[in-house]
Amino acid sequence: MSLILEPASDILWDSGGWVLDSAGYEELFPTTDDGWDYVRAQAAIVVETGNLLALPERAPDNDAWLIYSNGLSDAGLLAMDAAESKNEEAFFEAGGQIYSVCTACHQAYNPEIVNRFDSAD
Repeated sequence: MSLILEPASDILWDSGGWVLDSAGYEELFPTTDDGWDYVRAQAAIVVETGNLLALPERAPDNDAWLIYSNGLSDAGLLAMDAAESKNEEAFFEAGGQIYSVCTACHQAYNPEIVNRFDSAD
């Protein structure tokens, strides 16, 4: 995950959205055809990682794991389609779906990842 899926997902999340801070307003979306092609390739990595996670020897069970794996691939396909059409809103929404699938899977199978940013009391 940390060598393949996480870097690709981070690129997608860093390439879609808006930032408003003291420096002003900034759109994070690609501005060139090459930029959109690059994020489309990263989305393809997300799709194929979902497919790899669905392989029988990877799945600890045949229920939720496959739902999450397929959900990851489906969300990646949405990101690919959005990048292909340069649809900023759809690209942003696809990034949100990828995040939701990742978070739900981590809660089910690796909760210490979800909780790693909790502050100590």
